[in-house]
Amino acid sequence: MKLAIFDLDNTLLGGDSDYLWGQFLVEKQWVDAELYEQENQRFYDEYKAGTLDIYEFLEFSLAPLKHVSIEELTQLHNEFMQTKINAIWLPKAEALLAKHRANNDFLLIITATNHFVTAPIAKKLGVDDIIATMPEQKDNLYTGKVSGTPCFQEGKVERLSQWLKDKDYSLNESYFYSDSINDLPLLLEVTHPIAVDPDDTLKNYATEQHWPIISLRDRI
Repeated sequence: MKLAIFDLDNTLLGGDSDYLWGQFLVEKQWVDAELYEQENQRFYDEYKAGTLDIYEFLEFSLAPLKHVSIEELTQLHNEFMQTKINAIWLPKAEALLAKHRANNDFLLIITATNHFVTAPIAKKLGVDDIIATMPEQKDNLYTGKVSGTPCFQEGKVERLSQWLKDKDYSLNESYFYSDSINDLPLLLEVTHPIAVDPDDTLKNYATEQHWPIISLRDRI
């Protein structure tokens, strides 16, 4: 089986689940609206510019999970899926996954967004596994801290290498689909790097390297 690896936000989804989770928390009055919305936008802009301090962002984004019961968070996430994620669902992404599934490829999502937010999305997409930034848990509660290496930039390569040690797969003839220049370290590791609705920096780089550029939306 060949590995078909996919970024999630703005690749398989027509938006950013991490950013939308922040908006959702503001709308639910779960957080201080003015401060949280301002910081959420700042971090999102820094991510798109490739200047995000991932540890600063995680301290911010994981804080609302702290000391809240898993049951309450699950109920909240169910509503988030209905109101936010369904609105950015991409039929072309499902078709792409189906194509690789028909080829008997192993479907793997690798995302910087934390596992709490992304695991239910990956389940709905029907992929085989997900590698995501892991929020720390103690006594069945989130602590607001990150566990291990954040799955971001070079961290994606590190986390994937760790994952491969326990699997019978390799990067030989592998695919990786991404929209973001932040994913360049991993794009350079696979056999078939593919830019999906890419940001301007990645689009320019992919063009120079003669990488495929595709759209799962109605643009490009």
